[in-house]
Amino acid sequence: MAGQAAGNANRKASGKAIVRAPREITHEGFLTHRRSRWLKIALFLSALAIAVYIFTDPQPRANGGSVAGYALGTIGALLIVWLSLIGLRKRIITSKPYSLKGWTSAHVYLGLSLIVIGTLHTGFQLGWNVHSAAYVLMMIVILSGIYGIIVYGRLPGKLSANRQEATQPQMLEAIRALDRQLDTAAQPLGKDEADLVRVSLEQTDIGGNLWQRLTGQQPNCGTAKARDAIQALVNQQMRTVKPDPRLTQILFLLERKSAALAQARRHIRMKTQLEIWLYLHVPATFALLAALIAHILSVFLYW
Repeated sequence: MAGQAAGNANRKASGKAIVRAPREITHEGFLTHRRSRWLKIALFLSALAIAVYIFTDPQPRANGGSVAGYALGTIGALLIVWLSLIGLRKRIITSKPYSLKGWTSAHVYLGLSLIVIGTLHTGFQLGWNVHSAAYVLMMIVILSGIYGIIVYGRLPGKLSANRQEATQPQMLEAIRALDRQLDTAAQPLGKDEADLVRVSLEQTDIGGNLWQRLTGQQPNCGTAKARDAIQALVNQQMRTVKPDPRLTQILFLLERKSAALAQARRHIRMKTQLEIWLYLHVPATFALLAALIAHILSVFLYW
């Protein structure tokens, strides 16, 4: 200990500081959690299900009522119930060995393995009954989940870049501030020109219906109409006399408002695309659980 202290003192006295190499910090997403452990497990389960389906020989053909069908159905049912618990898991704060990232990774990959397990369980026999309804609902849940993975992988970065450090309330307040400036600037104008500005103030929607929020398109935007009309007036004046400075100021404000509206609509569009899949995924999951219970009860009661 004395020797170590003396060595430290000598190094400090010589003016040389000890610099430790920074530890390499890498971000690990839920898809690559623990070197894609759950992807490997899901692939193993899928391969096992395929092997069971190929190497069993139910008569007259593969179906959910065979030994292999019951085995695959049991695995699939247990997976569906477990996967539906992720909503509860998100409300529990813990770490290893059951971290939320690990649970989400398992949720994704085991959910995808249900495509193989559930399909082989049916023996490729579908009809107009509760059993097929459960399968269709399962596929709806899985496909909506795939959509969720894609948008969560692509949109958050674009959403952050579009915001430019402005929150949604700040974007809306900027548009309201431009409306106040437009209202003030339109006071000295004649009735026709003032009516054009009023179209922008009274007939501009930012969000709109679901389709408009998803696409960000507003074909009847009052601001676009007013901007184009004022632009036409300014262009007409430029061909004959000097443009009215009041109109050029209005046009400048309308262009700024158009840019602010475009930013806000992009923000709403991406947020809607991020959230809409949950409005299908979650209700479809509850419907799937109900159909699964009906499927199991009908099998044990009537078969």
